[in-house]
Amino acid sequence: MLPRESFTIGWICALLEEYEAACVMLDEELEGPDLAEPDDSNTYCFGRIGEHRIVIGCLPSGRYGTSSAARVAQDMRRSFPRLRFGLMVGIGGGAPTSEHDIRLGDVVVSVPNGTLGGVVQFDLGKRVDGEFQRVGHLNAPPTELLGALPEVKRRHNYPGKYGGVDEHLRRFDDDPRFHRPDLDRLFRTESKHSGGKTCADCDPDGVVDRQPRAASARAIEVFYGTIASSNSVMKDAVQRDTYAHDPELNVLCFEMEAAGLMNDFPCLVIRGICDYSDMHKNDDWHYYAAATAAAYARELLCVIKPTRVAQMREWVVRWNV
Repeated sequence: MLPRESFTIGWICALLEEYEAACVMLDEELEGPDLAEPDDSNTYCFGRIGEHRIVIGCLPSGRYGTSSAARVAQDMRRSFPRLRFGLMVGIGGGAPTSEHDIRLGDVVVSVPNGTLGGVVQFDLGKRVDGEFQRVGHLNAPPTELLGALPEVKRRHNYPGKYGGVDEHLRRFDDDPRFHRPDLDRLFRTESKHSGGKTCADCDPDGVVDRQPRAASARAIEVFYGTIASSNSVMKDAVQRDTYAHDPELNVLCFEMEAAGLMNDFPCLVIRGICDYSDMHKNDDWHYYAAATAAAYARELLCVIKPTRVAQMREWVVRWNV
């Protein structure tokens, strides 16, 4: 059993497939505390990536949104007082533009952009003379996380040398649920969904003709910028494009949890793109997008050095055993 104080990284997921992907990224599962803290309703998976001791929590089944995420994070921080920072890792809807050629399976990471801290709660505000005005401000990710991103980007540009995300994705080779789907279709903004769980009957003329990406050794592309968060699913292509082209926001991705964390749980938000935030949604890419987000999170932790204090504490624990 490892003491609570030995865990220094908090990893939060919203969905089961995200939770499973996170656990696959561990080098080793560990035995955590044998007793739950009072009033902590979370169930955790404990593990190690390198020398980082990690506690992974998931939102309760059937519970979504910023409030549920905030509750999980609050309980985690109270139960594990030595957490350095957190990671919110999972899937989200992409907002592709001519400038940002976001494809399914790609990863979006929250970083400060202009006056924004990396995450914006776009449904929080007030009505003034019939117009909606956003209010409030969300904190940026911790400096030690932002400081690691240049090295993560450099390593990602040389997958043959460093492996990185591509190497981490091989952990899913024996689980076909997490394999990359074949079909990636972006529909035009005005294209209507025919109904049903698939787009088999949608007008094929509504599909955007996108050229294949230039030859690359990388499995995915990673985009850095603003992630939009709210308590509702974005399924409106017109609104998606409005936020994506807004000169202040430049939204790259939409999701439903991060806004509940940023001000009270210092963290970085990492989202694998599973759809294009429109009516043409389906679940085909959920598992693969969860895998790419988890693989990026693992690569980030491979770059970040563990703290000396954490290493010394672990040595003391082993010595006493």
